[in-house]
Amino acid sequence: MSKYNFIKMQKKLSKYLDEERYAHTLGVMYTCAALAMAYGYDLEAAQAAGLLHDCAKCISGEKKLELCKQYKVSVSDFEKHHSFLLHAKLGACIAREKYGIEDPEVLSAITYHTTGRREMSLLEKILYIADYIEPMRDKAKNLSKIRALAFQDLDECIYEILKDTLEYLKQNPQDIDETTKIAFLYYKELHDKRREGGVK
Repeated sequence: MSKYNFIKMQKKLSKYLDEERYAHTLGVMYTCAALAMAYGYDLEAAQAAGLLHDCAKCISGEKKLELCKQYKVSVSDFEKHHSFLLHAKLGACIAREKYGIEDPEVLSAITYHTTGRREMSLLEKILYIADYIEPMRDKAKNLSKIRALAFQDLDECIYEILKDTLEYLKQNPQDIDETTKIAFLYYKELHDKRREGGVK
């Protein structure tokens, strides 16, 4: 029997997201499922993470800060000035409080789906990548290369995404979160080591 009532969750979620964000969310959920099949991860957990990853996205910046206070979510000075980043950690709280998600792996994947982090778990990698490559995405450069890589090598795929993300954010360096920089250095080191070892 299914752990999650996805129909009910989708119906509820559709009330809180605009049409475009909801379509993106379904794309991420299905892409998470595809990656979970490819890498032998729990399908339902992957779908739950994909479905709820942006559940706090359409809340205003002011309201996000208010809810963080209510849920006792720590907010850094950087996040205060870049409140769009808060939808990830706040989303994990809402997934737990409003959608009954108790799986710590699902909640952690939602928390880090925007910034990434060093030593990501399998589900964190799946969601981070799915959010970037889902079918509706069309603006990122190297997208077809990254989409193919997603089904061949998760770590290499994450390295490429982080590299492109930081390249893009270079135009506004004040918008780069420290966690993303640290994640990039970690996955770059993995990438370089494998190159040295002759692994392509």
